[in-house]
Amino acid sequence: MNVDVLDESGQGVDVVALTRLCRFVMRRMRLHPATELTVRLVDTDTIAVLNEQWMGKKGPTDVLSFPMDELSPGRQDREPEEEPEGYLGDIALCPQVAAQQAPAAGHDASDEIELLTVHGILHLLGYDHATAEEHAEMFGIQGRLLLEWQRTAAGTDVEEGSVATGPGAAEPKDTPR
Repeated sequence: MNVDVLDESGQGVDVVALTRLCRFVMRRMRLHPATELTVRLVDTDTIAVLNEQWMGKKGPTDVLSFPMDELSPGRQDREPEEEPEGYLGDIALCPQVAAQQAPAAGHDASDEIELLTVHGILHLLGYDHATAEEHAEMFGIQGRLLLEWQRTAAGTDVEEGSVATGPGAAEPKDTPR
């Protein structure tokens, strides 16, 4: 998996750890090994411009996702190598906004950046949280992925073939992106 993390934010984010997290999530979501992703860490002015340009909203936001090849999570009944390969998309993430909202979430800025990264990848895969049902599904998967990542980072074994989604949840989604 080719993951590029570009730190244009000036915040000194650990791009190596963030790259590992992206690859971890992409593997757990059973994407083809040749799938590509770019994460741009940007300042508040840049994310505000992107937010207005693409979402029609004024001011900075925490994370924006720009899907490209409309890839879906891999199916449990197939190997990741059997899934379509392509360019998953781009994520723009603002570490300054993450640092501002982290205390309210009860964790530090690096944890918030990890959460937003996973959140952004799930959006690239077609997950959304516009309805209560979508919210429950997306945030459930997000929580499981983050828990698995924390256990892996701490050296606790996580079953290698485990998929963060529940039974059938890794089926391709028809949700618009």
